[in-house]
Amino acid sequence: MRFRNRTDAGKKLALALKHYRNQDGVVYALPRGGVVLGAEVAQALRLPLDLIIPRKVGHPMSPEYAICAVVESGEKVCNEWEVARVDPQWFQREVEVQQLEARRRRELYLKDRAPVPVTGRTAIIVDDGIATGLTMEAAIREARRRRPGRVVVAIPVVPGDTAARLRRQVDELVALDIPEYYLGAVGAYYDEFPQITDAEVIALLEQAPAAVAEKHENRRA
Repeated sequence: MRFRNRTDAGKKLALALKHYRNQDGVVYALPRGGVVLGAEVAQALRLPLDLIIPRKVGHPMSPEYAICAVVESGEKVCNEWEVARVDPQWFQREVEVQQLEARRRRELYLKDRAPVPVTGRTAIIVDDGIATGLTMEAAIREARRRRPGRVVVAIPVVPGDTAARLRRQVDELVALDIPEYYLGAVGAYYDEFPQITDAEVIALLEQAPAAVAEKHENRRA
């Protein structure tokens, strides 16, 4: 399956998630690209939009190759085999650097907006695709830490082996395409796959506060 762009993928994901419309849930997007899809899903499902921000720790000899992913709370998921083969002091420093960067980005994107409460609710985690799955696994672990009643991962495309691993960690995996032969890069499944800027992320999130406020008011009523 191919997608025109992230907006197209988000609309298709929203259709696949329509059974969650108006349910008691929260959509969590993974920046930056996942926010485009998350905004579409949140709007269609009439649910609040929030963020989980995983940051990759790249291998010291090949920074593009992730050996760990950490979120702002410090929850992390690592390739333990690879981590055991790098300098432990370097690794700990890099984890701390990436955790601080995740916190910085949350403040940049959401200012002083508190996380949307998800205890007992459905957490729907959205990204624009998955390759190795480390960042999504870190996001799942963070979502679980917030004690939702149910965790759903929603993605346009994911390799089969990664899909099998994720299914064991969540209540539902919604994937539009699980190709038998993965093309090796998420962008290969999109006609248009530009880098998303911080300004674009902020603009998308600024459209969400009314929905968030409404949900909070309903929960307090």
